[in-house]
Amino acid sequence: RVMRRMGLKCRIRAANPWRKYSSYRGEDGERVPNLLKRDFRADRPFAKLGTDVTEFKVAGAKAYLAPVYDMASKEIMAWDVSRHPDMEQQKRLLAMLAPKLPAGASPVLHSDMGWQYRHPWWRERLGELGIRQSMSRKGNCLDNAATEQVFGHLKDEFYRDREFDSYERFKAELDDYIIHWNTKRRQIRLGGHTPEEFRRASTVV
Repeated sequence: RVMRRMGLKCRIRAANPWRKYSSYRGEDGERVPNLLKRDFRADRPFAKLGTDVTEFKVAGAKAYLAPVYDMASKEIMAWDVSRHPDMEQQKRLLAMLAPKLPAGASPVLHSDMGWQYRHPWWRERLGELGIRQSMSRKGNCLDNAATEQVFGHLKDEFYRDREFDSYERFKAELDDYIIHWNTKRRQIRLGGHTPEEFRRASTVV
């Protein structure tokens, strides 16, 4: 702290080792249009999906959640909890999502400008699954507000004011909470249904 006040750089540790996770690494890579343009309304499941990565502090280390969120049913269709926000996490995420996509669906999957979402593998795999990619613009956090809202609810209801003694316990309880979100947590916007109930009662294609 004294060194920072004097304008000296401390090369032993970063000023804030728990800074908010950001996957943005500059403007390199092909630009993807923003197809949603902040219109997160969807009249049926598997029309508009959102994804992002959020960070947690767990047992003196970090853990990362990558979900795919359906903007119509409010269901977390796929998710992966990992110690590392890498492409292996994204591969597991899409592997969980793929068998849930109904035949004939051509959803839009919206994300921020994170490096994962501009990676050639990611873009190629979305094409193979018939998913259209949409991407926020840098500095416009409202462009991905639907998914950010899910993170806010999740952290308020599951994570805030709690401590976990291990990554394994955190992962197991977060997995259970997401299942609760999908199958037990009733929402006014869904007419009092759970996300799973709403999806099953909806016409998918």
